[in-house]
Order: sequence, then structure tokens, then C-alpha cells
Amino acid sequence: MSELCREIIADELERIGDDRLPLVTVTHVEIDPDLRHGRVFYSSLGPGEELVVEVLGEHRAHLQGAIARQARLKRTPELVFRLDPVIVTSARIEELLRHEAAANEPEQPEQ
Repeated sequence: MSELCREIIADELERIGDDRLPLVTVTHVEIDPDLRHGRVFYSSLGPGEELVVEVLGEHRAHLQGAIARQARLKRTPELVFRLDPVIVTSARIEELLRHEAAANEPEQPEQ
């Protein structure tokens, strides 16, 4: 169910074509067993997190409607959008590794 919802949301975001969401990828979706709530995790290389969440929130009703039509569920989950913590963590690790590598580089003598 979660993967189906992820595919529907990703397809709909592509169809919507909102210029404020140029580099947003739906990474995964978690749907509660009772179908009341769904957490949509995304990654973004575009604008700040606050803007992305706001714009996704503007499209929430449309996305929920698409899930209702295409998945034919007895109940449509209320969607909440969150930045994927795995993406944030991996970006932070990468930053730390770059910093550590730069700190360990031997100094080049001036010529």
C-alpha cells in the first residue's frame, strides 16, 4: 500500500509541475494500518525545507484525491510531508567527511 501511494504521489507531483518543486523526490511513504494517516518522506535539492513543505501542503488535497481515485481505498489517509531523515543524515555525514579530509591534508609548501 505504501509503495502504491508513493508512486501515485510522485506521478501526481510530476503532472502538477509546480515550479516551486523543481527537485523534489518522494523517497518513501508510511501509511498507518488504519489508513488514517500517511507520512510522505521526500528529498529536495531545491528551495528551503519550509517552502517545500508549504507547497506540498497546498497540493495535499489534490494528492489525497488522486490516492482515493487510483488506489480505491475505503479510507484515504491524511498526508503529512516530512524531509527524509536518511537524506539529511547522509548529507551531514558527507559534510563531516569532507571537513575531516580537508583538515588532514598536508600543507603544501609555498614556492
